[in-house]
Amino acid sequence: METDQSAAVVPVATATTLGGQVAAFLDYLATQRNASSNTVAAYRNDLSQFTAFVRDQRGTAADAAAVDHLLLRLYLAQLSVSPPPQSHSYRKSSIGRKLAAIRALFAWLVRGGQLPLNPAELITTPKREQRLPFHLNIDQTVALLEGGALRPRDELTEARDRAVLELLYSSGLRVSELSGLAVGDLDLASGMVRVLGKGGKERIVPVGGKAVEAVTRYLQLRGLPDEIEPLFLNSRGQRINRRNVARIVAQQAGGIDSFRAVSPHTLRHSFATHLLEQGADLRSIQELLGHASLSTTQKYTHLSLDRLMAVYDQAHPRAHQTKQGGD
Repeated sequence: METDQSAAVVPVATATTLGGQVAAFLDYLATQRNASSNTVAAYRNDLSQFTAFVRDQRGTAADAAAVDHLLLRLYLAQLSVSPPPQSHSYRKSSIGRKLAAIRALFAWLVRGGQLPLNPAELITTPKREQRLPFHLNIDQTVALLEGGALRPRDELTEARDRAVLELLYSSGLRVSELSGLAVGDLDLASGMVRVLGKGGKERIVPVGGKAVEAVTRYLQLRGLPDEIEPLFLNSRGQRINRRNVARIVAQQAGGIDSFRAVSPHTLRHSFATHLLEQGADLRSIQELLGHASLSTTQKYTHLSLDRLMAVYDQAHPRAHQTKQGGD
């Protein structure tokens, strides 16, 4: 999470406690920075946790001025050693995200004239673990998409679920992007979909033939709805949400033996990995995924290299030393 540190100074609403200052900052993000509801919710969660810690250490009347870099270091240290009521410590990536939220809050307070300096600037962001994203191989993906684990109540629900699965994998969409689609965002004739990604950035992504067929069947069963209507609806006729999509994927994956937990994001990872394995260049994949930075996309190169090494070890005649007979 990041904010524009070069943005014009915005007056900070008068607040006498850290909780009030956090509330004003969240309002600024939502109303003036046009941050998405998911982004604001993430900041709220991280900053509420930090506020509770400061209240415990400095009292309920404490404000941002009561926080120095030593208190911040203590907070981050507690996050890494299973702080109650947590039963586990946070990953370095999660700690880094929480620190970024705190740093953004204090930077905003400095720009608004409520603090002379940002104590979080003295804290180094933890180095993130190199974790490879879990993905399915091509055979597993086909099994997931074409399997029969779905147990719908009616033909329309079955068609919707198939269309959701096909479109997630075909276009590598985030769940929020898929749930936010309107009927008019898809051009089924040309096989393209207009997606509104993170930060309100729009991109055009191809839709494969199987996904076009699945979506077409679903829309026909719905009676060819108007272009302004949500593309996918839940059982109550409302726009589908994250939980609905996660439930569809989990239900289908549950019918396949030996599958570990598969989420909608697994299909996005599989989409990117399969493209890379089939020769797509990294920058094209970056555009398709809607990544702002190429470094975010580069994690998929590790997966590709692992596969290349396996192919090399299996196929190259001199990859393995063989024992020679005789003395």
